[in-house]
Amino acid sequence: MKKNLMLFAAALTGGFVALGTYSLIQPTPAAEAAPGFSPPVYQANYAPLPIDGTVDFVSAAGRTVNSVVHVKTESKVQPVFNPWYDFFGYQQEPQVQHSSGSGVIISSDGYIITNNHVIDGAEKLIVTLNSNKNYQATVVGRDPSTDIAVIRIDEKNLPAITWGNSDEVQVGQWVLAVGNPFELTSTVTAGIVSAKARNINLLGSNRNEEIFPVESFIQTDAAVNPGNSGGALVNARGELIGINTAIASRTGVYNGYSFAVPTTIARKVSEDLIRFGNVQRAFIGVKINDVTQEQAKEKGLKEVAGVYVNALTDGGAAAEGGIREGDVILKVGERPVRNVPELQEQISQFRPGDKVSVGVWRDGLMQNVSVTLRNRDGMAELEDFEARAAATVASLGADFVAPGDAELKALRITGGAKVDVLSPGKLKAAGVQKGFIITKVDSEKVNSPEDLARVLKGKTGGVLIEGVYPNGTKAYYGFGL
Repeated sequence: MKKNLMLFAAALTGGFVALGTYSLIQPTPAAEAAPGFSPPVYQANYAPLPIDGTVDFVSAAGRTVNSVVHVKTESKVQPVFNPWYDFFGYQQEPQVQHSSGSGVIISSDGYIITNNHVIDGAEKLIVTLNSNKNYQATVVGRDPSTDIAVIRIDEKNLPAITWGNSDEVQVGQWVLAVGNPFELTSTVTAGIVSAKARNINLLGSNRNEEIFPVESFIQTDAAVNPGNSGGALVNARGELIGINTAIASRTGVYNGYSFAVPTTIARKVSEDLIRFGNVQRAFIGVKINDVTQEQAKEKGLKEVAGVYVNALTDGGAAAEGGIREGDVILKVGERPVRNVPELQEQISQFRPGDKVSVGVWRDGLMQNVSVTLRNRDGMAELEDFEARAAATVASLGADFVAPGDAELKALRITGGAKVDVLSPGKLKAAGVQKGFIITKVDSEKVNSPEDLARVLKGKTGGVLIEGVYPNGTKAYYGFGL
């Protein structure tokens, strides 16, 4: 959560609130893997409680608290227009927005997982460890489709958390939430798992930017509040089973229920962001809905559960693998799927080119179909994001340089990619002139020519760039990639 204290999901009464905090300061002037990829191996994390029902929260908290960090962000936003400033000839200065959230150390060499909404639009990231040491962090990658991001600090021998397997989590199981609510560092709260595979319509969809939400949240009653975003949800053994992301609230603070991205999704996404810079997202190629009571009766199912296949993508993974319209998907590998969120969660663990066994109910019988998953281009192979980014930059028809220090100071910007040579291409066709300094692409900060390539990596469809000319004139341009 960046610009408002609350994020609402309109589908639920009362809304759902993302868990970042902020303040404004006015400045003074079972799969067969594709070649080269090993599927994630998770540790089993559920163990039966002792007969007397005791749970050692002290040990679980001790194994977790040093792996959770405080993430503070700084960004600049344009103030609300004040006509008196123009009347007296004053220029309104951008406001500095400070935000706060949490993160979890996932490797000893500095990689930290958090929520995308915690760092979205940030120009500066400061990470504070439980030892009170501060570090400036850089963004490794972001995935708006799951609200997961990875950042990194330059440090070694950090206390990385132990991954757990959220597939093994059971409703009623004790959990701990660890984070930094209301700037209260290293806060631990306890609760139980209230439900699994919740789709709360929190994450927005944007087909042009290829944002296809994947929601299968773990719902708990552990107390979390603004500032807990990106923090750890752990089991009674101190193993990470989710990333705390949102709360259901009518007031903007804890009101009984919180939601976490399960590690089945978070771990694979974070590994992709570290390895590729983007998510290698696999698609099965079906149009689906939760099985209704009428469909269950029609198909002879004993339970109203499963995912009904309404239609297939031409040439998609499901069609090529032999799944048919009217099939009911009941399993992926050995994992049962009772609804659409559970199917999304299971498929999201794989990459394009992976072969998965899909259990479908057809003609009164359970059948297993082998499906080779595809990427967004319909190919059964990993995407080459570097080559895609290079081709995208080349299609712009420009050579870029970094703005000079004097130019940055005069224009009051912190960085950008300046058009040094302009040739026929996307930019020239859109009306961009030589000298234009690109500072943002789709609201994402561009700090340098190299950063421009990173931001454009994986983008397709329409994009909006914004920036400034050397004379101070701001401009916006839109075009398709």
